[in-house]
Amino acid sequence: MKKILNNIYKNKIFLAFICSMLVMVILLCVYYFIFRPKITLVGEDIIYITINDQYLEPGVKAHNLIKDLTNKVKKIGEVNPNKLGTYLLTYKVSSNLLNTKVRRTVKVIDNIKPEIKFKEDIDFIVCPNKEYEELGYEAIDNVDGDITNKVNIIKEEDKVIYTVKDNSNNETSVIRNLIKDNQKPTITLKGNKTVSLAIGGKYYESGYTASDNCDGDITKDVKVTNNINNKKTGTYYVTYSVSDSSGNTTEITRTVKIISPLIPKGSTIYLTFDDGPSNITPKILDILKEENVKATFFVINTSSTYNYLLKRIVDEGHTIGLHGYTHNYSKTYASVNAYFNDLELIRNKVLNLTGVDSKIIRFPGGSSNNVSKFNPGIMTTLAKEVTNRGYHYFDWNVGSSDTVSSCSSSCIYNNVVKGLTSYHTLVVLMHDFSGNTRTLNALRDIIRYGKNNGYKFDRITMDTPQIKHKINN
Repeated sequence: MKKILNNIYKNKIFLAFICSMLVMVILLCVYYFIFRPKITLVGEDIIYITINDQYLEPGVKAHNLIKDLTNKVKKIGEVNPNKLGTYLLTYKVSSNLLNTKVRRTVKVIDNIKPEIKFKEDIDFIVCPNKEYEELGYEAIDNVDGDITNKVNIIKEEDKVIYTVKDNSNNETSVIRNLIKDNQKPTITLKGNKTVSLAIGGKYYESGYTASDNCDGDITKDVKVTNNINNKKTGTYYVTYSVSDSSGNTTEITRTVKIISPLIPKGSTIYLTFDDGPSNITPKILDILKEENVKATFFVINTSSTYNYLLKRIVDEGHTIGLHGYTHNYSKTYASVNAYFNDLELIRNKVLNLTGVDSKIIRFPGGSSNNVSKFNPGIMTTLAKEVTNRGYHYFDWNVGSSDTVSSCSSSCIYNNVVKGLTSYHTLVVLMHDFSGNTRTLNALRDIIRYGKNNGYKFDRITMDTPQIKHKINN
């Protein structure tokens, strides 16, 4: 009996132990369930960002059944957005001796294609009988830098294909189109696009040039035709046509108007040039020689570099006149003696260099100038005195306005042409001072206009009718 009771007692103790252990497990489970932290990622568990972009941490949320534990979360690991790679971020939180962690993967990737840039225009015009020559290119990648040496080029009949891959296998392809030459050549007319010609007058071609993007200078290939009938008034056209080696053709016209003669018989143009000689005087003399026209040069004391031009003026049959030595108004018109002292200096220089003792003069500023009014009556006195001393002074009745900087070559031409009225003696004022290329560029057209319209050209002599202004002082 005693043995049975001992067994029963032992069984009760074991049962009690089992029950206490079960209660302990239940209590631990309840504790774990209530106090175990839980972490939830905000956003994706795998995040992709493009290299060099900013990484913005989305964060996490953490809690147990009793309270929010987000502010206790610790992040382990960093992301370098400027370096390609895979980065592992670990988020940990501890509460009541219980720990939890989660992980997020951040991948910094390069998904930007490299860029291919052409050093010339994208499309290229291929000239006849010429192979395409590479115009240059470069390839730049946001990560790899200059990858020009990795560019693969495929040339086809009508295009060139450029392809390049960066180290992340981002690929770019661009095309340069090879276009058959379709640009027309250019014809540029010399002189005016509209020419007036007196009935019966001869048409003089002012000239032209032609150029092409592929063939270069093709002036020799220009075909010129016209329907001019100089015996009948009307409007006619000179046609200029040229084709390049690709068959592109350009055609332009110049208008020629045949008009009734308005020029009185014997009208003569006297071209005069003041304030030289200078660096443009040789070219003016060249044009005069080519056009077989004589002119008059009223000279001043310029650089000794140009002294040889005084002799050339005389040797080529032009008249050399006296304008003044200094061309300084305040000194020249200070007194009668001052003026003649200045005049004698330029007279002696011309005589010594050319052997010509010139008595043909033009007052600085003309006889009608207002710049001398600081010395009242000086011009009235000088006009009489130069005549008494045997000089002939000449003003002008056709102005070119070539001293006005805003007046272009076309402006100078139009001023002269409009000034050629019905006078028998037409004295044109122009200037050959240094750098006056506007007058130089207008000169040939002025001469051609005069020839086309029945004028004669001559140089001033002591027998030429004097053109004088009204004296204002």
